Amino acid sequence: MVLFQLGGPDSLESIEPFLYNLFCDPDIIDFPFARIARQPLARLISTRRAKHVAHHYAEIGGRSPILPNTELQAAALEAELRRDFDVRVLVAMRYWKPFTAEAIRRMEEFAPDEVVLLPLYPQYSKTTTGSSLNEWARHFHPNGWNPRIRAIQEFHEDPAYLDSVVEAVNRSMAGFADPCDVDVIFSAHSVPVAVIAKGDPYQRQIERTVDLVWRRGGWPARRHLCYQSKVGASKWLAPSMHETVRRLAAEHRKHLLTVPVSFVSDHVETLHEIDIEHREQARTLGIEDYRMTPGLNDSPAFIRALAGLVRRAL
Repeated sequence: MVLFQLGGPDSLESIEPFLYNLFCDPDIIDFPFARIARQPLARLISTRRAKHVAHHYAEIGGRSPILPNTELQAAALEAELRRDFDVRVLVAMRYWKPFTAEAIRRMEEFAPDEVVLLPLYPQYSKTTTGSSLNEWARHFHPNGWNPRIRAIQEFHEDPAYLDSVVEAVNRSMAGFADPCDVDVIFSAHSVPVAVIAKGDPYQRQIERTVDLVWRRGGWPARRHLCYQSKVGASKWLAPSMHETVRRLAAEHRKHLLTVPVSFVSDHVETLHEIDIEHREQARTLGIEDYRMTPGLNDSPAFIRALAGLVRRAL
């Protein structure tokens, strides 16, 4: 089986080519005459943005941790599934190594009868899950090998996945003296409003996940939903996390817990944007206690949730 993820630069030097691959994606950059303009535009954006984000990666160790985290997930999931199946779990990154084509080449070496594709995005969007599965379709051309392929396209309301999120939030909530005085901010990666207007279910599924997690958790705190990581001048899903933190500070809230609800692995958006940038924003605005729930990463509860998805798919 294959775990799909976004990928991330493995050095400061690879930031620009990583971003170039990202902005060359037709599922990300799509407009009239995009086939002609996409590569020059991607080159321009990646050059400018690489300079902007280089210090972000430098402050979290000089590279993205998303590949090591995904490899830990793959190893833990393989060990869990081997209780029932003869299975290999491979990793395919969308915009940096190891790419999808490499995962396919490795899989061809042992040519399994069945292949499960599992993008590690709980909520479906054409820009994430859709892009990963499209990349698979572009590269998967078996020669004399015809496996049965099953794709898991979303798991935003899977009970075991929801329980793993609740468990992670519970661990973080335990650090507050009074849960009634906590504001819980669920933060999701934003997407352009135009994507949603075309029927993409991402926003609806994010809201559904937050509703179900909140019901399961039963916390006496207050909840909020916001979006982060906007790029460019077009209209993206709102409110932004910057706006949300600023509003809560103006309301004299003092205890904030941020839950990255669309991310299952810690990477630059959690470790820097949420845990460094917004922590500093909160501090300067007078918020006394700002915390972040770590990513699910290879937590046993999350690995069991993934294994359940695979078992049902098979």
